[in-house]
Amino acid sequence: MEHHAAQNETVLYGLGDLHLRVMLARMTERYGVAVKTSPPAVPYRETISRPAEGHHRHKKQTGGAGQFGEVYLRIEPLPRGSGFEFVDDVVGGAIPGQFLPAVEKGVRQVMNEGAIAGFALQDLRVSVYDGKHHAVDSKEVAFVAAGRKAFITAIREAGPIVLEPVVRVAISSPANAIGDVTSDLATRRARINGQDTLPGGRAEISALVPLSELQDYLSRLKALTGGDGTYTMDLSHYDPVPARRQQELVAAFKPREEAD
Repeated sequence: MEHHAAQNETVLYGLGDLHLRVMLARMTERYGVAVKTSPPAVPYRETISRPAEGHHRHKKQTGGAGQFGEVYLRIEPLPRGSGFEFVDDVVGGAIPGQFLPAVEKGVRQVMNEGAIAGFALQDLRVSVYDGKHHAVDSKEVAFVAAGRKAFITAIREAGPIVLEPVVRVAISSPANAIGDVTSDLATRRARINGQDTLPGGRAEISALVPLSELQDYLSRLKALTGGDGTYTMDLSHYDPVPARRQQELVAAFKPREEAD
């Protein structure tokens, strides 16, 4: 069992549906813990496809001391798997050094929350290159807000895309069921990498499959192989989701975005 912070869910692992049902029943009967369950959420990610720039001026006056911070930044995509880079390119003290961590804090808030579909961002560089401050009204909170909103503006101009996890799958089944297994994988956007013959009249298929296509795969594989199929999987990489799926994910995020 482990907690996935990005999806805010606790995931229970087992050897199959029966094993999971037994563990859940034991939790209820022995420990009095009743839980609501659902399939684990797919850990999608967001990134950008081209460079862009963003700017925001945060100015707030509330009768007493005000808030002021202005940020100019540029973003650019990095190779897949590179993570995140924050670069200070400010010259001449346009943004005093003590406020740059606040700008980065605002950027990292968006990195964690997502900008278009509510999933964490990855594989991009943010360079802060200019801005303005006020001797009295500039505060950390102002530069957090300015950095956050400048970053969101830049992302929307940078061809944002949603990425999906692709896993390596190794499927073992009776040799006479391999044709059915292969046909089923084709409907799941799989890329078959190879097929090997195993002792005992069995065969193994290796493939790359989007994780979202494997939510119900155990029961399907059992049906195709008369209960005699098994598979293992591990993360390979992230790829862009199909355009229609991205539209669905972005649309689902809009109510939450507007509520904020």
